[in-house]
Amino acid sequence: MTGHTGSVPEPTGQEARSQYLAPSGAGIGRLAATVGRLQDLLDDAESSADVRVLIALARGVLMERLHIAPADAARQLEELAERSGRPVLELAADIVNEIAGDPVGRAGDPGRQDQHRAGSGALSLNVRLRAAEAGVLTASDVHAAAGSLHRQALEPLGATAVAIWALAADGSLLLAGHSGFPAAEARSWRHTPPGVQTVARQAIRTRTTLWSTGPATLRAPSIGERTLGEQATRVAIPAQLGGRLLGVLEICWPGPVGELPQPVHRQLQALAELCAHTLDVVPAAGPDSLGGAVDPGLVDLLDSLLEPALILQPRRDEAGGLADFLIAHVNERFVDPSGRPAAAILGLPFLSAYPMAAEDGGLYERIERVHATGEPFHHDRTVLRSLIAGIPVTTALMVGISRLGGSLVLTWHPEDEEARLARLLQHAQRLGRIGGFEENLLTGEVTWSAELLELFALPTTARPVPIRELSSHAHPDDVAAISRFVRTVLHHRAPASTAFRLLRSDGVQRYIRIVAEPVLEDGTMTAVRGACQDVSAQHWTEIALAATRDRLEHTEREVEEGNRMTLRLQRAIMPVEPTLIDASGLRIATRYRPAEKGHLVGGDWYDALVLPDGRVLLVVGDVAGHGIDAATEMVALRNALRGLAATGATAAQMLNWLGTVAHHLSGNVVTATVICGIYDPEDRTLRWSRAGHPPPLLVRDGVTTVPPMPEGILLGTLGDARYEEQTLQLRPGDVLLMYTDGLIERRDRDIEESLQDLITLVRPGTGSLEEQLEHLLLHSSADTDDDTCLIGVEVR
Repeated sequence: MTGHTGSVPEPTGQEARSQYLAPSGAGIGRLAATVGRLQDLLDDAESSADVRVLIALARGVLMERLHIAPADAARQLEELAERSGRPVLELAADIVNEIAGDPVGRAGDPGRQDQHRAGSGALSLNVRLRAAEAGVLTASDVHAAAGSLHRQALEPLGATAVAIWALAADGSLLLAGHSGFPAAEARSWRHTPPGVQTVARQAIRTRTTLWSTGPATLRAPSIGERTLGEQATRVAIPAQLGGRLLGVLEICWPGPVGELPQPVHRQLQALAELCAHTLDVVPAAGPDSLGGAVDPGLVDLLDSLLEPALILQPRRDEAGGLADFLIAHVNERFVDPSGRPAAAILGLPFLSAYPMAAEDGGLYERIERVHATGEPFHHDRTVLRSLIAGIPVTTALMVGISRLGGSLVLTWHPEDEEARLARLLQHAQRLGRIGGFEENLLTGEVTWSAELLELFALPTTARPVPIRELSSHAHPDDVAAISRFVRTVLHHRAPASTAFRLLRSDGVQRYIRIVAEPVLEDGTMTAVRGACQDVSAQHWTEIALAATRDRLEHTEREVEEGNRMTLRLQRAIMPVEPTLIDASGLRIATRYRPAEKGHLVGGDWYDALVLPDGRVLLVVGDVAGHGIDAATEMVALRNALRGLAATGATAAQMLNWLGTVAHHLSGNVVTATVICGIYDPEDRTLRWSRAGHPPPLLVRDGVTTVPPMPEGILLGTLGDARYEEQTLQLRPGDVLLMYTDGLIERRDRDIEESLQDLITLVRPGTGSLEEQLEHLLLHSSADTDDDTCLIGVEVR
């Protein structure tokens, strides 16, 4: 009645225990008990794995919907379950049902009035169906899928055995997977020829669900009839997917089951669809094994194609894993990229014929993906590398891959020059956001490129807009410009261009530039060709640049005006013209050199003032910073020092008070360096103090030295700073030089080295005091472009 070939997995569960218990003997019994316990542990582990997959699916849904990390998704699932008072498994099944909306979810919908719970009720119908689905989708083969269906969904309904039949190309039935049947019984039903009328065959012929109960209604034989007994009940459900009949799901009960509720019927139909999906993804091997004869109908199909095509059949290794694909057939139009004849590669493994296709992301990876998923693949440009006489050659191919039954159909043809240029043009239009059009003026037909339709936000089925109707899609303020453009092209027959604001159907406004030219044949204008480009980015960039330019000009004017005011303020207090004072036995010459750049106007100042009691105030100072703030702070300190000098206080006391003013009594803390001295003409003594300023120079008897310096920190650093005072006894002919750091400071040298350069630069006894000051300013090596104040004091 039946033929059987090949092998099937070993029996599991109770059937294994019954076989091992058959031989007598206590040792064999203990061994059988141990095997049984291990098998139960294995069944529990497989069930737990299916449940874990279901929970992982629910977590994945939460991760995608809530945009959270895996750990957060796990916590969220547990919190939702605790908040709703439901088990985590139940909630996971509901989440997957809500997202999937498939027959499995509808079969297990808990909201239906005829909701059914079978068995002990430990797991709900939702959980059982989704766990079974998870086991089927992650199963390595159809046999493992049958075990998951039996474990998760059918055992709670009382079913004792499950068989999944695959419909082969020749009409025979293959036992692709089973659970609950003895191994010997399964081997005898491994292959059923087309002419044998079994329960599964009748279900295929009628394409309806077939129920058989007891010997009176059992009209056809089937697997398990010798072991299940005469009162067994079985149901055969066609496994269909997308209208394709791929096999049959057959479920057996040991006795009558009575009238099952409607939800159970929906559940069985959903399980049959899961089986169809499994058979589609993992087709069962036929009796001739893979790599055998090719389906004649498939050969005829390929030979009728107008492009080169191959038939690939999967080859498996000893462990059942995918090893390669056999090139089983090529059609008459086949062209080998390496130039070999079709007979040279026919019958070869694909990787033997094209070994470099196994590169990461290469063609072989695409073939494997289509074989595994059944999803067709098509690409306009796939690179295939091959070896010709040991030299790698690269060929660009247009490739299509589809799965038909257990075989793959691969079509390809090399990319020609016209296709390559068209692809380059398409990429250029996409990158440049350009779309082309042509309007036939004789027939009224308007043709737009796909890029232009996308530019106008129109569907591919939309009617292109004729050039005369372009103004209806433009901003009202741009209608006049478009009218001039249309008149130039259509009436004056001259090329033209214009820009306008496009009001798209999706409400987005874009700036478009359109160019067009007439097509003339024998003096007659037959068509208009042109292109549109999205120049929105350029337009907004130009607006942003113009606004930035305006702001920059405004800022420059403000800065220039501020520098001009600062300079005027400084020059009003610190005149650039040289001054000469001859009083109290002193000849005092001053020089002020402003910064070369106006924005570097600083806070340098000097003061030489004869006090009411005949003494002379000599001051050189430098406020930190530049600009209007430094200049105004300089004025404040200069005037404060003049006022303090009128009190008759010593130089040290004046700096003490000035430090308090700088630190406490101004809006901000002002820091400055200062040298302040009081010259008494009666005894020719200079009592002076210093606040962080470069020391003065004393020129006496042709030698330039640095007099002993009093200690003193930067003015304004501390509110209670105290300054020391030194007394310098001057003689007739002595010259005292006081200056700011703009005279000596260099970026590449420290202040001590610069001070030694200045001492070397002084020329004692040569020329007048004014000439010596000019010499120092002229030959100064300073490079900071800072203000410079210089005072020369000559004792008579």
